[in-house]
Amino acid sequence: MTFDPVAHNRAAWDREVDSGNEWTQPVGPDVIARARAGDWSVVLIGYEPTPQDWFPADLAGSAVLCLASGGGQQGPVLAAAGAEVTVLDNSPRQLARDQEVAAREGLELHTVLGDMRDLDVFPDDSFDVIVNPVSNVFCPEVVPVWREAFRVLRPGGVLLAGFCNPDLFIFDVTALDERGELVVRHPLPFSTLDLPEAERQRGYGDGPIEYSHSLTEQIGGQLAAGFQLTHLAEAPHHADATARFMPGYIATRAVKPLQG
Repeated sequence: MTFDPVAHNRAAWDREVDSGNEWTQPVGPDVIARARAGDWSVVLIGYEPTPQDWFPADLAGSAVLCLASGGGQQGPVLAAAGAEVTVLDNSPRQLARDQEVAAREGLELHTVLGDMRDLDVFPDDSFDVIVNPVSNVFCPEVVPVWREAFRVLRPGGVLLAGFCNPDLFIFDVTALDERGELVVRHPLPFSTLDLPEAERQRGYGDGPIEYSHSLTEQIGGQLAAGFQLTHLAEAPHHADATARFMPGYIATRAVKPLQG
């Protein structure tokens, strides 16, 4: 039987919701109240708030796609700040988190189940902003994501993306997690599918399959799709020993040029 990474990761992220993964925990009423009053922030990488000036000066009425970012976090905050929000995610349970907050707070928010590489459900030029926190690490291919993002953004629209530094994947995960040691082991590109099953279970359990993506695919892929890069930021990984030595996350802001 052919392995289906989308189906595997859908089930895996549903289980992450059940197990209480921090990226599946909905924001509380206090966060929504502050967002309604104009005091809001969302994250693209780790715990770093995305710079406010990466967003339009006024979110009110802006059409925002939260791409592969269910979990009741970014989408509801942006909706409370006045945006017209659509959340696309591969996990029904993650989307249910967004619906839960929307119902609790009386927010207008639309959710769509889907693969981030295929946005055919949306017409061309549908959105003003795409918010894509670290999630393409769970996607086998990233270049199609950028092509689709470019298509569904309106001219002048903004893509805000967070992704993993691919160098994270060269390290032996057991040495890293158990002893905090940086032991270089894996060539790139790398996927957790490359590990023997027993080792993958020991290091990753039944969690989502992860894929390294080169900076050529991440940043070069955005440029090849037609985007103009305006900002780039780095942050340490929030949860492992690499944070002492290197940035584990990269965030970019890119614009779809105005036509004509």
